[in-house]
Amino acid sequence: MATGKINVSVENIFPLIKKFLYSDHEIFLRELVSNGTDATLKLKHLISIGEAKVEYGNPIIEVKVDKEGKKIHIIDQGLGMTADEVEKYINQVAFSGAEEFLDKYKDSAKDSGIIGHFGLGFYSAFMVAEKVEIITKSYKEEPAAHWTCDGSPEFTLVPADKTTRGTEIILHIAEDSLEFLDDSKIGGLLNKYNKFMPIPIKFGTKTETLPKPEDAPEDYVNETIEVDNIINNPNPAWTKQPSELTDEDYKNFYRELYPMQFEEPLFNIHLNVDYPFNLTGILYFPKLGTDMQIQRDKIQLYQNQVFVTDNVEGIVPEFLTMLKGVIDSPDIPLNVSRSGLQADGAVKKISNYITRKVADKLKALFNENRADFEAKWNDIKIVLEYGMLSEDKFYEKAGAFVLYPTVDDTYFTLAELKEKVKENQTNKDGKIVILYAGNKEAQHAYIETAKEKGYEVLLLDSPIISHLIQKLESDNSDLTFVRVDSDHIDNLIKKEDKAISKLSEEEKTSLKTSLESYIPKTYTVQLEALDSKAAPFIITQPEFMRRMKEMSQTGGGGMFGMGNMPEMYNLVVNTNSDLANNILNTEDKTHQEHLVKQALDLAKLSQNLLKGEALTAFVKRSFEMIK
Repeated sequence: MATGKINVSVENIFPLIKKFLYSDHEIFLRELVSNGTDATLKLKHLISIGEAKVEYGNPIIEVKVDKEGKKIHIIDQGLGMTADEVEKYINQVAFSGAEEFLDKYKDSAKDSGIIGHFGLGFYSAFMVAEKVEIITKSYKEEPAAHWTCDGSPEFTLVPADKTTRGTEIILHIAEDSLEFLDDSKIGGLLNKYNKFMPIPIKFGTKTETLPKPEDAPEDYVNETIEVDNIINNPNPAWTKQPSELTDEDYKNFYRELYPMQFEEPLFNIHLNVDYPFNLTGILYFPKLGTDMQIQRDKIQLYQNQVFVTDNVEGIVPEFLTMLKGVIDSPDIPLNVSRSGLQADGAVKKISNYITRKVADKLKALFNENRADFEAKWNDIKIVLEYGMLSEDKFYEKAGAFVLYPTVDDTYFTLAELKEKVKENQTNKDGKIVILYAGNKEAQHAYIETAKEKGYEVLLLDSPIISHLIQKLESDNSDLTFVRVDSDHIDNLIKKEDKAISKLSEEEKTSLKTSLESYIPKTYTVQLEALDSKAAPFIITQPEFMRRMKEMSQTGGGGMFGMGNMPEMYNLVVNTNSDLANNILNTEDKTHQEHLVKQALDLAKLSQNLLKGEALTAFVKRSFEMIK
């Protein structure tokens, strides 16, 4: 058996790091600013534990663009490096100074906010630079050092005359990356990746107007001064305790995150946990209505205040990706380029925590101010209903706050609704019948018929409601959901005291045969003995077939993996109506057909099924009848 060590050739691996480690070359700025942040936070920690005997001051990180010299400077005022440390941290690929620091001070530095992990971020500089210089001076009383490398494995390291603490990195931008010498480009990248870094970042200067003195004359002209342009907010709202923030603070932070969003969020959920993992963040519920096709990817993922991605699939439950806000966790397992998640058990735990936290917050909002919660229901229901379908843990808690509105704008929880209707809306099988409408206007006639009999009718109009009621029925064996237009109301509730038909069985058979010869094949004739005041013809859709068709169409015909279902309808004919008698007793077949078509069109009209050529013919025929 042979054993040995694998040799890694720097000549071979260096080009790979430069070209393929990061998917976007723009990442170099995030990585180098992050390194400066780490250097500053390390110094802060060493001062706090008494190991560094220097003044911390008010350190910043400065980014400067020298367009003429084709250079970018990243300057920090952190702990700096000695020549030996440059050898150790820069010349050893994948040796992480941050990891070493955290390991050395593991008891005291775990909450220091240090960012680095892999020791590779510095080398992202070579994706855009043909030469990189480091000029650095340690906080220790040792000479400054000047390191230079042209992207090959060769480097030079010589003393420098820098006298102030910290590190300056100078990138000599390559010809194929000159776009990064544009101020607006660099400003955009800093705003994207470093907007909430914990150390102030200076990028140029800006003009500020001094306040007018109280004793200034009327013709006084306000003075202006040039000040540092700090482009980031080092203390964003999610890093603070909820008790420190007001409602206005949360709204202001929302505007900071989404400056082009003019509509205020409905409410927010502040995430704040330090065990068994560390996670903070703020999620906002925007007004959503029933639109499931709204733009997602509005939740930003950060790690120690460094932007990672706005694709939070996996860490944020899918139903919450319609929300907006920020998630920040140093415990999120990222890939080496720090641009995406690794598959890891911790991700699912974090996702479960977010689900539970959101459910608890919704329950608290419901209990604290139910009227306000009800007023916002139609704007948030699609998220909650989708959550009930997709996340079992959310479904388990949802019964405490998910609402079911009626057509009269009253709201019930499912438990309240069952208690409300169980006496009056129970069928012969002992099941509670929950009547609902999907469209208040289109199903108005059916709703009114149900209300006349004293029944409650819900208004359930979200695009996924068929899936949800299927789940609710499977988990509540004592109830069944039925849409008001799926059958005549007397059949929906299935009371025993139904009206008696005025027609004999022989007459019913004859009537049915006549009707079937005139109506489309997609209609099934049902003869029902109804109250004489009920409509003569009623079109309904079988509950099961209609529900399956709706489910097949949800999400553009594919969300739940079902194919297209056919359109099927019932023509319910009231055998106790005068029209039924007229059709039965009309010997003139032409007149009989005329009666059937006119009555069928009227029934179609009430279901919004009469369109196009058929509607035109109906209107023309109706005018002829008036004449």
